[in-house]
Amino acid sequence: MSQKQQQKERELLACQPAFLQLDESLQKFYQTACFASPWLFGWLKSCTDWSAFMDFVKADVDANRELEGLSNDWRLDDEAGVMKQLRCWRNRHMARLICRDQLQLNNVRTTAKAVSDLADSAVNAALKWSTDAVQQREGVAASCRFSGQPEQLVVIAMGKHGAQELNLSSDIDLIFAYPSQAETDKDKPHEQLFTRIARKLIKLLDARTADGFVFRVDMRLRPWGQSGALVSNFSALQNYYLQHGRFWERFAMVKARSITGAAEAQAQLQQILMPFVYRRYVDYQAIGALRELKQKMNAEVRRHRLDRNIKLGRGGIREVEFIAQVFQLIRGGQDVRLQQRGTWPVLSVLAEVELLPFEAVEQLQQAYDFLRDLEHRIQAIDDQQGQTLPSDELSLMRLACAIGYSSVDQLEQQLQHYRDQVHQHFSLLISEESEQLDTAELNGYRQQWLADKLENNEPLVQRLAQFRDLAAVQRLAPSARQNLDALMPILWAKLQACSDAASRFDAIAPILEAVLRRTSYFSLLAENPAAVSELVKLVPQSQWLANNFIEKPYLLDELIDLRSLYSLPTKVELMDELHQQLLRIPEEDLEQQMEVMRHFRHAKVLRAAACEITGLLPLMKISDYLAWVAEVVVEQSLSLAWQQMLAKYGRPSCLNDEVGEVSFGVIAYGKMGGLELSYESDLDLVFIHRADPQGATDGPKVIENPVFMARLGQKLIHLLSAQTASGSLYEVDMRLRPSGNSGMLVSSVSAFADYQQREAWVWEHQALVRARFIAGDASLKQAFDQIRQSVLCQPRSRQLLLAEVTAMRQKMRQHQSAHVSARYPGNDFNVKQDDGGIIDLEFMVQFWVLLNAHDYPQITRFSDNVRTLNELSSAGIVSQSENERLQQAYLTLRQAAHHCILSAQSSGVVQVEKHSSLAQAIEDVISLWRQHMLT
Repeated sequence: MSQKQQQKERELLACQPAFLQLDESLQKFYQTACFASPWLFGWLKSCTDWSAFMDFVKADVDANRELEGLSNDWRLDDEAGVMKQLRCWRNRHMARLICRDQLQLNNVRTTAKAVSDLADSAVNAALKWSTDAVQQREGVAASCRFSGQPEQLVVIAMGKHGAQELNLSSDIDLIFAYPSQAETDKDKPHEQLFTRIARKLIKLLDARTADGFVFRVDMRLRPWGQSGALVSNFSALQNYYLQHGRFWERFAMVKARSITGAAEAQAQLQQILMPFVYRRYVDYQAIGALRELKQKMNAEVRRHRLDRNIKLGRGGIREVEFIAQVFQLIRGGQDVRLQQRGTWPVLSVLAEVELLPFEAVEQLQQAYDFLRDLEHRIQAIDDQQGQTLPSDELSLMRLACAIGYSSVDQLEQQLQHYRDQVHQHFSLLISEESEQLDTAELNGYRQQWLADKLENNEPLVQRLAQFRDLAAVQRLAPSARQNLDALMPILWAKLQACSDAASRFDAIAPILEAVLRRTSYFSLLAENPAAVSELVKLVPQSQWLANNFIEKPYLLDELIDLRSLYSLPTKVELMDELHQQLLRIPEEDLEQQMEVMRHFRHAKVLRAAACEITGLLPLMKISDYLAWVAEVVVEQSLSLAWQQMLAKYGRPSCLNDEVGEVSFGVIAYGKMGGLELSYESDLDLVFIHRADPQGATDGPKVIENPVFMARLGQKLIHLLSAQTASGSLYEVDMRLRPSGNSGMLVSSVSAFADYQQREAWVWEHQALVRARFIAGDASLKQAFDQIRQSVLCQPRSRQLLLAEVTAMRQKMRQHQSAHVSARYPGNDFNVKQDDGGIIDLEFMVQFWVLLNAHDYPQITRFSDNVRTLNELSSAGIVSQSENERLQQAYLTLRQAAHHCILSAQSSGVVQVEKHSSLAQAIEDVISLWRQHMLT
């Protein structure tokens, strides 16, 4: 920071009357403290007596008793007043803690405990007021079977809050529970009562006003994440963790601590949760899951370039906490001394029980103290949650000043020292499996690669020489060239085993050139020879795959773990993995959340391509999986959009005073609706809602419900289709919504039903055959399914329906197939648009469903062509022979379409003679079209 900037800050401080009244020593302290924390300076501007505040800073105060005194005067009709007092109380005590840190009256551990105590007090005070306010309308809860008193909401503090190790400006991670499914004395279900109380509590603490916030509340750790119920009864919690609990949730639950509710209810909840977290035996089965988690952590550091993040980056806070929790989860069931919530006490136990050497524990403790202290100082700058070292000189100097260093260089050197120590211990914990190469053979290739000149006339050697002579390779920095030199002998060895080695290198070389500026990927591949094998095997078979590695080098991480590369997860597992990844991103960091979702989507789609290229899975499995990936991404995007809208506008009012979480639904049409998504498919979507069309949101900024829903739809489209550094998720097509591009972006469920019954064209009912609900409110899904079946099951005239369907198909031929065939004459075939292609087959299926659903409603059960054909066959509408011919033709056509994409031929045009079964498929579709649609 320049002397001019420092002088400007001193002048601003000197303008404060309260500052000028201080003696020289206090002025000097406030100069240092305000320089380290501009937020503190901003808060002090409203303080009239800085000397009295310093007395408050140095005193031993009871923040909880102070808040209890304030809360005694809170009125139930003055929510704004309650929110203001909570925020003023919080800000005053945060300012005190920042000053105590600066005066070294607190150490990092006492500060973390003090912040956690503030959070406990705030939650309890907010809950008491919220309960009283909501009970006026909903009634008092039934008696608790554990305590005999009216049931209360039990708030479970998670993460650092549960461990009583909170950061200065941290979120608080909460889970809400209540003892039983019962009713209030006004006959309202407990779920409704406690959901409203929970929402009110969140608003009191989390909403940002002119006075700031109390604590940002993060609810993403609850069962099923943001798609789950906001509150759960004890029985539902027990069933969830017994049947669906994930390993990472055991990780999170280690720190769980109940902070409200009757003591007896808290004890019962503890009995439910403890067996899930700790096993009675030494849990060696956890090692595999921990190894996988460690691999994901390393991949995340590489992918997101987290070098300056002192929590998530190499040698950061998360690695220390991982070390502690590894021993807790493996041995905590047998040794109760390890059943601690906090990282600091667990580290001490590890030395006591000799699970780690005393010297290692001492290094980890010192590093953790330093890293957590630095984390506090980063967050004190602007009262924002963050763990990334600032990049500007001014903020770096603030940090160095705050933590007591004379220069930024001194701070960074000390930080690097601690991070190196942490990462060394982290690397030694749970070794990772890797392929071992023949040392002598590898040394031979290394000597050749490092030779002054590659003179062998073998084609592969010539290609390697050309690559080594590239100007960009010659200009590499020494460290980057070292990484490349470590990789190339391994790649050479893998290629040498192939008969077409030169051509395979030609396919791989553009990827190597694309990552020349990010040579950490060379190091990644060199450390994982199995990944090099997969690169050599897969890339020459698919130009689409090669293009993805060139455009998105982070996908190279997917080649490391062969078990996951060739084993596609279920939809639940996909949901779980994306949820885990997003949990590590602050809720307000939308840009990073969008990046994570794009990385996730592209990585999961790459797995499908690997399985298809190698023939490990059939087409139907691939398509289902690709649709699941899209569903999970849409669900999570809707959740993010919904939370952002709630923060700005409040919750829209619903008809019948319902308390559901997301009064919005997403319907997929076309390939997505039919579970037949391919690698580059758009998403055809329609949005519906169940908010009161005449109602409005409850603030902070009040808008009409229809406006809220339209903006929510726009935000969701933006999250899905916006181009970021990692590309987009999906292109979104909304033209199938009621009235097309001229219609409302989001329709109420009643308006959607009315349109489908009264105004929709036949082709829109055809599209409805392939429609299904994929994200949003469960009651909306039920309503949509009923509308869909009702519309599809209408009685229809065969003559009129056939005329409409064939006319639409003819129009498509004129606009699509004709000009395609003109461009690609002779033996070339457009698998979608040409006669005998996918469209013909889909139109036949849709025709049969619309014609016969009135008599056979079961044929509307599925939205995909293959399963619908089975239903049509079971109903006797098509013969078994026709069903088999059409299914085989359909799979053949779609396989050809996938081949086009994987070969980077996005036109969808193939040469018939190159696909042995394609001619028969075309002939079967044309024959059946003539038989059923032209008579």
